[in-house]
Amino acid sequence: MYSWAPVDVPSLPPSDGVPRRLRLHDTATRQLVEVGPTSGEARMYVCGITPYDATHLGHANTYLAFDLIHRVWLDLGLRVNYTQNVTDVDDPLLERARDTGRDWEELAEDQTELFRSDMEHLRVIPPTHYVGAVESIPSVVALIEQLLPSGLVYQVDDPEHPDWYFQTAAAPGFGAISHLDEGEMTALFTERGGDPDRPGKRHPLDCLLWRCARPGEPSWTSSLGPGRPGWHIECTAIALDRLGPAFDVQGGGSDLTFPHHEMCSAEAVVASGQPLATAYVHSGMVALHGEKMSKSKGNLELVSRLRNKGAHPMAIRLALLNHHYRSDWEWTDADLTTATERLDLWRSVINNGVSLPATESIAELRRALRDDLDAPRALGVVDTWAAASLAIDGDDSTGIREMVAAVDALLGVRLDLLG
Repeated sequence: MYSWAPVDVPSLPPSDGVPRRLRLHDTATRQLVEVGPTSGEARMYVCGITPYDATHLGHANTYLAFDLIHRVWLDLGLRVNYTQNVTDVDDPLLERARDTGRDWEELAEDQTELFRSDMEHLRVIPPTHYVGAVESIPSVVALIEQLLPSGLVYQVDDPEHPDWYFQTAAAPGFGAISHLDEGEMTALFTERGGDPDRPGKRHPLDCLLWRCARPGEPSWTSSLGPGRPGWHIECTAIALDRLGPAFDVQGGGSDLTFPHHEMCSAEAVVASGQPLATAYVHSGMVALHGEKMSKSKGNLELVSRLRNKGAHPMAIRLALLNHHYRSDWEWTDADLTTATERLDLWRSVINNGVSLPATESIAELRRALRDDLDAPRALGVVDTWAAASLAIDGDDSTGIREMVAAVDALLGVRLDLLG
């Protein structure tokens, strides 16, 4: 199992008059819903990277959004079982390895390590379980075997490559997450790596479960024949194995709503008889130069590149948090400038050594985050407190200590890392 460095999260005293539940927008119901239990363990699965290139700001935007969920749940006194995968064997990774003449396992490990380093610098709390596709193969095979009696699993009639498929559209409730018609689904399936025109499939939207071995590709022995997992079943197997069905939040970027989350859900419903998750939460897309950041297009701004050019990781984090997690937006240099100025403002209060009381501001910060992760509003609360604190005289630094701890615990910004 992969992992990255733990993050210390301060515990805060409770605030009066603050909701005791987190509300988030559920893509399936198109409504704000309360997510997580009132006590005990909250369970969340967030789809991870395919490690063939460096972490761009679109990735970071997504993982910071779910880091906020993690932090709010911890602040509510919950234990958090957070599972994330890393697709360390898949077509894009193998293609990049061939194109660059590198060993695919070495490429996967290098890029996963860079991702972990970026997340550590951004102070993202690591998942409880960070699971690679390769290590999950036994779970994938077991899940496919569990699906076999449903009659929805079949092999295509292809003597050379009799791959295993799942009749996705026949699963109960299929389409309830994305709310797309079949034409829209087919178009997106094609655009996002699907194979609706594969000869031998029973339905264009049937998804690949097990890709039989091809010459020159890695494969693993199994009861299904030698091969490797499809993308959707990988996440379904890891989620069910580490979290069980009907967990609290299935998360990722909005481009995963279909086909990925729709198809994972279909597999889970047939396998377990229960929903995969009770809420589907999606972050918005980040653009650069007028188009969504995309590895395939190459229009990327990388976390590591910004760090190497001197941007402080806490400024990068604040630049991303200044946009609501569900919004689509475009990165510009002004985002980093604004964030750096914000850090200077907050830091100046610490250097001044005097502040207003922070109790009500911390309560308002909590209200903002528990209301669909309104991070921009939360940042504004701290701005107002900081500006007002700079305008007073005195020697009371209690509010500073309280706010520094709150900003660390809730927003993930360590002010004492700024020097």
